[in-house]
Amino acid sequence: MAQIEKHHHHHQHESTENIKTAFFLNFSFTILEIIGGIWTNSSAILSDALHDLGDSISLGLAWFMDKYSKKEADHKFSFGYSRFSLLAAFINSLVLIIGSILILVQAVPRIFAPEPVNKMGMLVFSLTGITINGIAFLRLRRGNSINEEVVSWHLLEDVLGWMAILIVSIVLIFVDLYILDPLLSVLITIYILYNVSKNIRRITNIFLQRVPEGLSIEDIEKEFLEIKEVINIHHTHIWTLDGEKHLLSTHIVVDRDLKQSDIIKLKNRVRESGQGMGISHITVEIDYSEEDCICVDCDY
Repeated sequence: MAQIEKHHHHHQHESTENIKTAFFLNFSFTILEIIGGIWTNSSAILSDALHDLGDSISLGLAWFMDKYSKKEADHKFSFGYSRFSLLAAFINSLVLIIGSILILVQAVPRIFAPEPVNKMGMLVFSLTGITINGIAFLRLRRGNSINEEVVSWHLLEDVLGWMAILIVSIVLIFVDLYILDPLLSVLITIYILYNVSKNIRRITNIFLQRVPEGLSIEDIEKEFLEIKEVINIHHTHIWTLDGEKHLLSTHIVVDRDLKQSDIIKLKNRVRESGQGMGISHITVEIDYSEEDCICVDCDY
């Protein structure tokens, strides 16, 4: 158990460091983008600089919230602060959606009225953008938290955007086909919106306390019923704090003659079984076969 706890704390620290690194890389490059956009007279680079500035704010929020989420549980937040990281992921998803819509609003008209750009300037900045954002994306892609995943989509959008600018700049050196720039921007933005919408659904499901993906109440109860002392099981609830820490509570019916020592063993077996399925915290309520289970104002 201590080894699991140690690994969990290591992962928490690593996620904060990953987001911190991504924030400083992104913010530094945003400043370079503003300078480069003015130098190349490229509205595409300037608009991406504005988008990256929004990303930097999102990354800063994600960094702060991820660090804050590591606080221990207290009398105000008895389950801890894990969902603050999830809140940051939700806000960042909304920012990404708004930013993507703004890019579409700008890119679609340019399909019908393409504008000339500084080709070599675009080429230089696209290579720099791919490198810097790519490093930050790969750093965050190793993480497991939803916060890291959402932030990594911010960075992937930037990498794909700069790859599009790189392709366009190379093509434009040989052919004046300026329509390629807005066309690629639209395709990339639609791809990003599709993936962000999936993250929004995952986050919403967690806030609504839906049963975590990969777990089934029916299967869990079936496994618990295989324990010899268990007569019946009901009021089983499973939810997740942040997509990683899963919790379960259940009522287990046993014979009234069951000894206290056997009840303790039974509870331990249930917890071990649940932990084997990836459930971090399990609360077991023991009911006796002759007793009525009283549930005040509940319809579940």
